[in-house]
Amino acid sequence: MAGKGISKGAMWVLMGLLIIGLGGFGVTNLSGNVRSVGSVGDAEIDVNTYARALQNEIRALEAQRDESVSFAQARAAGVDQQVLGQLVSRAALEHETARLGISVGDATLRDEILAMSAFSGLDGSFDREAYSFALQQAGLNEAEFEENIRAETAATLLQAAAVAGTQVPPAYMDAMMTYLGERRSLAFATLDRSDLATGLPVPSEEDLRSYHQSHLPDFTTPETKSITYAWVTPEMIVDTVEVPEDALRRAYEERSAEFNQPERRLVERLVYSDPERAERAMTRLDDGVLFEMLVAERGLEMADVDMGDVSPDDLGVAAEAVFAADSGEVVGPIETSLGPALFRINGVLAAQVTSFDEAKAQLRETLARDRAGRVIDTMSERVNDLLAGGATLEDVSRETELELGEIDWHPDLAEGIAGYAAFRNAAEAVQEGDYPAVERTEDDGIFALRLDGIEEPRIQPLDDVREAVRQGWREEATVKALAEQVAPQLADLRDGASFDDLGLEANEITDMTRRDYRADAPPEFIEQVFAMEEGEVQVIEGVGRIFLLRLDAIAPPAEDDEDMARLRRALRDQVAGDFGQDIFQLLADDIRARAGVELDQAALNAVHANFN
Repeated sequence: MAGKGISKGAMWVLMGLLIIGLGGFGVTNLSGNVRSVGSVGDAEIDVNTYARALQNEIRALEAQRDESVSFAQARAAGVDQQVLGQLVSRAALEHETARLGISVGDATLRDEILAMSAFSGLDGSFDREAYSFALQQAGLNEAEFEENIRAETAATLLQAAAVAGTQVPPAYMDAMMTYLGERRSLAFATLDRSDLATGLPVPSEEDLRSYHQSHLPDFTTPETKSITYAWVTPEMIVDTVEVPEDALRRAYEERSAEFNQPERRLVERLVYSDPERAERAMTRLDDGVLFEMLVAERGLEMADVDMGDVSPDDLGVAAEAVFAADSGEVVGPIETSLGPALFRINGVLAAQVTSFDEAKAQLRETLARDRAGRVIDTMSERVNDLLAGGATLEDVSRETELELGEIDWHPDLAEGIAGYAAFRNAAEAVQEGDYPAVERTEDDGIFALRLDGIEEPRIQPLDDVREAVRQGWREEATVKALAEQVAPQLADLRDGASFDDLGLEANEITDMTRRDYRADAPPEFIEQVFAMEEGEVQVIEGVGRIFLLRLDAIAPPAEDDEDMARLRRALRDQVAGDFGQDIFQLLADDIRARAGVELDQAALNAVHANFN
């Protein structure tokens, strides 16, 4: 227990040393006359500790997003408040341990420091000079460093004592697993218009008028803009562009690395701020926790950790371990320039060799499209000049390669030119009297548009939508007639009659759980099934059809389901961790309330200024 606590405390210093060694952030100039950014009781929050912790979290955020993150972006994401909250909680524990007289012995402290690889020489043993130099670079002396280790270790001991033995009540887990794994067996029949014993009557004029009036939103047109436009895209002129053979060969040589690739891996990378957290995450994976759960716990999406397909050169020090693993495995933690990371291998891509002749068609298409884009760039200048000189879109179409078109545009339209977001935005914004202007499409095309008129939303007269009204009436009338037809049979089904006895063809489902999906049933089907009692019969209305279902049996989760067993273990660990965190938070809140918290905003601002 003590060993873990010491390692955790040391990591704040060691990560700071790593960052300084990489030239990432100069925290040694922050001290001056300001030593802390705040305190909890008698425990101070060191200004350099706050700076290091803040930098670590920003680096971890950059690793997850795979892009540079400014301090303003980090603050917008709440990183500074998250770090400060963690350090306030730690200071609260340090205050309490000092009050209770909890500390760590010199022998244990010595053994831990000697075991730290950051202070090892070339032969792997402790190097006194490396130790002194590393602390000097971090702006610490030996006494300060060892005192930090003692305080952090004692705080960890107190935290561990508070959450030791935290267990999830069996009843809680049983309830969760019953919800997730409870099985239902049922039968259901789908009935549509062909199952009606009698045909539907022909709707009268009054029936159609009544349906039309009761469904007016379905028969109301959106606001529509009549727009004239002129446009051209690279695809529209690519066939007119010629590409010389020598240009194709030069392009092949330039893209040789693309056409001739080494073996690659599809990889996801999850970076942690310190090795202990990464080790703990790896242990939880070994115990059955899903990689996706670890990602979600960090507040990330799977897209945030996806590296795509990578080569050994892309992975650096992680290449050997990743390329030695099979698809589906997770390796790590591996210390990278971004911090300790876990790598999941999602696929193995074999080496690829593509000859010039094989790549020729693709190269021609790419180069032709690029040249078409440059042609359009030149064309754009001419179109601008024409429009500035008073030319209409019709004039532009006659004098250039832009094609003229008309469209009755509304927000739900996404065909043709309306499929471009740039056009939709321009169509949304255009007002009467606006002069046409050249704008770009997402594929390097250009267009200009003119608003010719606006048609306000209007209710379509019955005569204009008579067939749609008739179809809607039929579907509604079919559902009503089917429900009336099966009503007398509901009692028979409840009393044990089979669907066959009633002349109904039924689908039987055994051991369905809430995790199942039925493509042949409406979206609310599973929710409805799990709201029913055993033996209950229900009718679900669809569009032009109904679903008649009976719940035959309810069974507990399968005891021999290995997937459920793994899920139970993973959820138990996650819930236990949540309980422990809640207990720790209650303890820290209580200490803070008793000891009092003071923050120095000027000191915090001074730290933040170093990140800008």
